[in-house]
Amino acid sequence: EDTAVQDFLEILEEHRKNCERQGKYVEAEIAKNRLDELKLHEENRRREAMRSRQIAERLGVEEAHMLEFQQFNLIWDKKMNEYETHAEELVEAMKERHASELRDYQRKLMGKQIRPKFSKDLLNLRKIQETLAKQKDYAEAHKIKLKSDALEAWELEKWHGERQQDLLQKEGKFKFVKQQELVALQKRIQSGREEQKKQRHQDLERLLQRYQNVKAELEAQQNLERVRMEKMVLSGGFTSTLNNSNKAKSAKTMKRTSSAPSTT
Repeated sequence: EDTAVQDFLEILEEHRKNCERQGKYVEAEIAKNRLDELKLHEENRRREAMRSRQIAERLGVEEAHMLEFQQFNLIWDKKMNEYETHAEELVEAMKERHASELRDYQRKLMGKQIRPKFSKDLLNLRKIQETLAKQKDYAEAHKIKLKSDALEAWELEKWHGERQQDLLQKEGKFKFVKQQELVALQKRIQSGREEQKKQRHQDLERLLQRYQNVKAELEAQQNLERVRMEKMVLSGGFTSTLNNSNKAKSAKTMKRTSSAPSTT
């Protein structure tokens, strides 16, 4: 299209010059006005073409950035979801292991055969009871037996209570140790989670900075292009471009003519 417009302007310019040489000033004026109109139209067309192209370039950068941003989120969402899944598996595995270890520990505690240790008073009463029985003093032996049985029952009940309390304390200590182990795992998981968030934020900052750099560079290039366009228009560079094109074409024509073989 640029070539066609330039060709037409060249023809119209040549026509204006011919009219000027032949003294056809009215036609020359018409040709001049038409040339000015066409040049203005061409300048506006080039501006609009440049504007449309620059808009397309900016949209291209925006689209590329959005695609990169979406891909960034997809990758990081997947990575963080995988981390959370693995963390849940670790916690559940530890809880199951702790439950199994607690059952084993409880069986071990309950399996220990511990005989109660009776008091000296009870042991003395039993000896007296046996001595009286050997002496055939059954009535007195019966009285001592009743007293010994009552004391033994009280001591057994006390011993069972104390043993139960001891088992509960040992089980509580065991559970506390396991709970601390679980808390330590959860802290490590949280630390890893925070590190992931920090890394994601840093990567996002770098991505956004790259986008801002590309955007700023493109804007600078486009501003420079617009400035050059306006300078060319204001300085008559558009006309010079057309004239240079005419000269280049004339030079090519003369070169072909001079290099053509003579027919004489």
